[in-house]
Amino acid sequence: MSDVTLLLEAIVRGENQASEELLPLVYDELRHLAAARMAGEAAGQTLQPTALVHEAWIRLVKENDRTWRNRTHFFRAAALAMRRILVDRARHKLSLKGGSGLAKVSIDDVDIAATTMDDRILAVDQSLEQLEKEDPESARIITLKFFGGLTNKEVAKLLGITERSVERQWAYAKVSLFEKMQEET
Repeated sequence: MSDVTLLLEAIVRGENQASEELLPLVYDELRHLAAARMAGEAAGQTLQPTALVHEAWIRLVKENDRTWRNRTHFFRAAALAMRRILVDRARHKLSLKGGSGLAKVSIDDVDIAATTMDDRILAVDQSLEQLEKEDPESARIITLKFFGGLTNKEVAKLLGITERSVERQWAYAKVSLFEKMQEET
């Protein structure tokens, strides 16, 4: 077992010092996830990768259900935490702009270049919630790639499957998500 897995098990057992020992071991990978995700953000973004990592870390260690089975499960949880943070920030920023409700948008009418990253994050998140109910594996792939910023190779390694399997699942997941987004309109 890796040091990360051993520390995750210690955290599950309630050993508080294990959290302090875990962060230095996973920080670089979490920062890589955050940087990859933030690379697609608009210029002038106030949230930096380091801040995203720190906020995700705080959410991860404060959650009551810290039963991470292994390294893969932990990094899935981290990608999900980053997704939630980005969605929460996008919702907050849109509510500040005067629209507290989300408008349904047809994917055919969307000029991706004209939409803000916040709009795209919310549109993907809303459709992803539906997809999670029907096809959790596709939703995991989308979460890791879109919100976690991982490459196919990184997702394959994390999930313990071949890169080709990730490519096939990603292609299927994108179509499924697109269909969910069309249903929303």
